[in-house]
Amino acid sequence: MSRILIVEDEPDVLLLLENRVRGAGHDVQSASDGERGLELALAAEPDLIILDWMMPKLDGIEVLERLRADEVGGGIKVLMLTARSQQNDVDRAFAAGANDYIVKPFSSRELVERIATLLEAD
Repeated sequence: MSRILIVEDEPDVLLLLENRVRGAGHDVQSASDGERGLELALAAEPDLIILDWMMPKLDGIEVLERLRADEVGGGIKVLMLTARSQQNDVDRAFAAGANDYIVKPFSSRELVERIATLLEAD
């Protein structure tokens, strides 16, 4: 069972993600702001992080950059899940170290498939 951290500030989206990811057989932790998400990521060392971009305290790109600069966090796979759909946003996320990028609104089936692909890439 893979350990997945979901960092999402919208309660309804967070609940949907938690249910869908758990339903796919993964162990789930969650945080509703970037600062707490970064703390959990470095303490729990999840296999994958589903990371929103626009959040309080630290945005997703700041979290990603700090993760990549950390010895522990540097190897954690990160899937950005965000409403930001402009190509320069996608490029910025990949430049900061994202492993994958999905734009909201999203397909739950596609999300689960992309998670499986990232986890198999080890």
